[in-house]
Amino acid sequence: MAKFKILPAKKLSGVIPVYGAKNAAIKMIAGSLLLKGETILDNIPDILDIQKIIRILEKLGVSFHRDGHRLKISTQNLRPGDPDPKLVSEIRASVVLVGPLLSRFSSVNLPHPGGCTIGQRPIDRHLQAFRHLGADVDETKGYYHFQMPETIKNRPVKVKFSEISVTATENVLLFGALQERLIEIENAALEPEVIDLIEFLKKAGVEISLNGRRMAIRGRRNLSPVKHRVIPDRIEAGTFAILAAATKSSLKIIGLIPEHLENLLDKFQKMGVQFERGGDFLYIKKSPRLKALDIATAPFPGFPTDLQPPMGVLLTQAAGISRLKENIFSNRLEYLGELQKMGARIKISSSREAKIYGPKELNGDKIESLDLRAGATLLIAGLTAKYGETVINHAENIDRGYEKIEERLQNIGANIQRVQ
Repeated sequence: MAKFKILPAKKLSGVIPVYGAKNAAIKMIAGSLLLKGETILDNIPDILDIQKIIRILEKLGVSFHRDGHRLKISTQNLRPGDPDPKLVSEIRASVVLVGPLLSRFSSVNLPHPGGCTIGQRPIDRHLQAFRHLGADVDETKGYYHFQMPETIKNRPVKVKFSEISVTATENVLLFGALQERLIEIENAALEPEVIDLIEFLKKAGVEISLNGRRMAIRGRRNLSPVKHRVIPDRIEAGTFAILAAATKSSLKIIGLIPEHLENLLDKFQKMGVQFERGGDFLYIKKSPRLKALDIATAPFPGFPTDLQPPMGVLLTQAAGISRLKENIFSNRLEYLGELQKMGARIKISSSREAKIYGPKELNGDKIESLDLRAGATLLIAGLTAKYGETVINHAENIDRGYEKIEERLQNIGANIQRVQ
């Protein structure tokens, strides 16, 4: 088990780059299963979740070649089969393999996807969507069995989600890419990563139109090879911006799309975080006094659930009472217990709501990363701490979504080391 050790340091400064969006890259790697010829993806981060999805597909005959942040994918030797259950149990996003595999081979079996313990993430919306699409879906001994009958393959269909789901929207898009019938989605997710997947599929020859939260898809059986550059990771960019604000540092974050962070920047303005924005950068200035704020997570363009934990640290440094409300996941406030160990004054009223009283000085302690975003959050807490060493267990949780994080933080002045 790897750990991060962090010591208090002077203010951070310099430039830190943002890499490609994990949640877009994984879906496009899954999308390569639909294409004949070579798929070329640029701006692919070298992170643990990407490595896991690659290993799953390699076992199905897909070949990969990485050159820096460029990934070349060949499905020439792809064979029918089910994804490796052990690997599927390690990554939640593996559920999006159902769409392309079912569309290409008419059947697929998958155990319940695993990953971070941020609360139950049932795949009911996926199961419902595939049933609407005409698939026979059964669950036996922890496995989901998907079968697409030949008789209904050409029927137009409408899928309406009762609740917005990013991965279920993406699964229907990936399934529909090879279907020559019309598939409509109502109440679809519109996160930037979903839109980027749509652009990827359009390059392959899929017809997709948008009208608010309505999507219409008409695929074709022979899709063209694609070369595509993945958008920057808005969650990584937001994490670095919050890091700068929490540590009262001046930091330039480059290689991002500011429009993807409008909700966060609106919160910054209300709190008193000073910043400048350009076409592809944010410059966070030292902001000595911050004001308390209420945060409630919501689907895009609302405040992203993945940035709620980092904001929790920032709110410990704001004057007044801040309120957090997590509307997406049931257990995403567990990291607050780790902040309490470090001296934060927090009242947790339920698994979804809490009050944070600030400003409160944090001190180093031994803490648990718990999950990907909680881990990044506690990195921020350790760098915000005034005194003492912070030890964060399970560094691999952070490696799931942040490439060479300690090296990038060291480059801007952080006193952080990875130890075994």
